[in-house]
Amino acid sequence: MIKKPSLLAAAMMSLSVSFFVQAADSGYVAPRTEFGAPDLQGTWSIATQTNLERAERFGGKLVLSEDEAQRIEAAVRAGFEASNRPSDPNRQAPGSDNVGGYNTFWMDPGQRLAMVNGEIRTSIIVDPADGKLPYSEKGMENFRAAMTRRAGYDGPEVRPLGERCVVGFGSTGGPPKLPVLYNNNTQIVQTEEYVVLLAEMNHDARVIRMNADHAQPPMNYWMGDSVGYYEDETLVVVTTNFHKQQNLRSSLDHRFYGSPEMVVTERFTRTADETIEYQFTVDDPENYTQSWSGELPMTASGEQIYEYACHEGNYALPGILAGARRAEADGTDYAPTYSQ
Repeated sequence: MIKKPSLLAAAMMSLSVSFFVQAADSGYVAPRTEFGAPDLQGTWSIATQTNLERAERFGGKLVLSEDEAQRIEAAVRAGFEASNRPSDPNRQAPGSDNVGGYNTFWMDPGQRLAMVNGEIRTSIIVDPADGKLPYSEKGMENFRAAMTRRAGYDGPEVRPLGERCVVGFGSTGGPPKLPVLYNNNTQIVQTEEYVVLLAEMNHDARVIRMNADHAQPPMNYWMGDSVGYYEDETLVVVTTNFHKQQNLRSSLDHRFYGSPEMVVTERFTRTADETIEYQFTVDDPENYTQSWSGELPMTASGEQIYEYACHEGNYALPGILAGARRAEADGTDYAPTYSQ
């Protein structure tokens, strides 16, 4: 079933089509659901060592050779293996500025850099060509201010949403969907009227209304207001009206800032039995000098998605807030600042 997209969706689709090479060229045809749509159902992983933005060490290159990639991937794996070794029981206590955390046993950053269309990628961002977020001066100011607020401990409202168990860390639930250190699985369920994307982290369920219009009057939902339609082999999803507390998406090497009015257009195309090619374009004139786009493989996983039990027995947040109140009573400046 295909419905003519809205003017907004058509404009964003034009941006995507003008840049992306469509996966239909590969000749692969996805299996069909009982209502004739390309079947995207199952559990898929977006775990990858590729970062959102391209690091300077790649010299602007989007694509690496197999040998280059293997050296980088081996170094990352070696670092994780070293972190998993037993700690020295006689080591000195850490300084107050770095008390450490749990080891990497629980982490799943992916074994490889992202491979799209047979190319090993140095960044998720493919447009602009330099692999960098095209912040405007105002956008960078907004990003820096949000990072500084995030570093404060005044009250629970300024703690990250993932820490508060509202939505997952970073942008794991999307849109756009980006990797995090662990829990990178997404389960896709399709019906004729809805598509549900269930992100493993914080069990965020994004419900996409098919062949529908955005809510009127506009409602600012967690993860935005998503509507979708099928375009040949591709599920296209257009999302806007984000909750203002989701302006900052921050998870280590995958950070960006977006206004509630930004528009994210996603394209899910099954290019093989084991792969969905995930493409997205972000349009946010309030913070960027141009739209920006990314590509990421979603790989079939034989794993189940288990319950993400977030706050049971979590004493960290009360401890953080109690420490802040004590610092206030002592007249101590406890809030770190962000610098880039």
